[in-house]
Amino acid sequence: MHDPQDGKIDASRWLLERKGGFLPVPVIITDPAVGNGGGAALIFFRPNAQPAAVPGSTDKPAMVAPDIYGVMAMRTSNGTEAAGVGAMLHFDEDRWRYRGGVGKASVNLDFHSPGNRLLPPRQISYTTEGIASFQQVFRRLGRRDLYVGLAWIYMDMDLSFKTDSDRDFFTDRELASKSSGLGLSLEYDNRDNPFTPSRGWLAMVEGNAYAKALGSDNDFQSYRAHAYGYLPLSASTVLGLRADARWVNGEVPFYRLPYIDMRGIGSARYQDSRAATVETELRWNLSPRWALVGFVGAGRTWGRHNSFDDGSSRVSKGTGFRYLLVRQLGMYAGIDYAWGPEDETFYIQMGSAWH
Repeated sequence: MHDPQDGKIDASRWLLERKGGFLPVPVIITDPAVGNGGGAALIFFRPNAQPAAVPGSTDKPAMVAPDIYGVMAMRTSNGTEAAGVGAMLHFDEDRWRYRGGVGKASVNLDFHSPGNRLLPPRQISYTTEGIASFQQVFRRLGRRDLYVGLAWIYMDMDLSFKTDSDRDFFTDRELASKSSGLGLSLEYDNRDNPFTPSRGWLAMVEGNAYAKALGSDNDFQSYRAHAYGYLPLSASTVLGLRADARWVNGEVPFYRLPYIDMRGIGSARYQDSRAATVETELRWNLSPRWALVGFVGAGRTWGRHNSFDDGSSRVSKGTGFRYLLVRQLGMYAGIDYAWGPEDETFYIQMGSAWH
């Protein structure tokens, strides 16, 4: 667990030499939406052979990330619990990629209706319990950093409310339990590594269609477009940029509405049929192993309850530190502390905070 280059603690040899290795990861949860809690994850890294150089080219072949398999279980103070398995795999010199997982969860959340000029805001406590599956396959287009993907998303969730009469605030369509859909995506990825990038871009557009013919209770569509950029400003500083937009159309269950996804803001705290977030992060490498980060962002929701102009932006900011835990993969780990509009909380980070 020490790097022969500098003698510092490093998991590269443990994870990547031989046929791979296991990395136990403590799960510490401080999300204001579900309370404090924790659990554990066990992650297995299996190295991939690197692609051969193109004849006549002086370009060095891009690194193929290792295959990653994981299992996780967690529980929080408000009774939320979840367990699942997943994997991220690469095939045929990274011409094919797979991402997927299956999980079972019982999640206790609050739905916050923002109110409008006629109705006051309302907070409704509910529990959603069931299984979810996400399966996605990508194919590289030629030798470009461009991938086309096909996904299948399935959820079967039972809903219950802390106050039975709160069910009357939703239509039957908004209370649907099963959603099953197929999706198409286009992804551009030229980051120097997928864990804690220091240069490059990840950009994706995707659309998913949920239909009764696929086993869904309702017909609706979900879309997302996002881009993450990593710009080296100097030998010791990296500027990260993030833009993320999500929207839905059709008979969408209320718990599937998009929300502001940002450090310092509880999960599903601000929901509507449209959600957009912009965020920036600066990483300052104090030494070859240690770094400080600072970040600030803003998000807004609108569509079903308010127009874009009537909505207000929610701002979050914070700071943290990182340690280069796996030098050969460029993976940092650390802790962030974030201040949101209602809460202050910290996060354990393995790799990038943006997913």
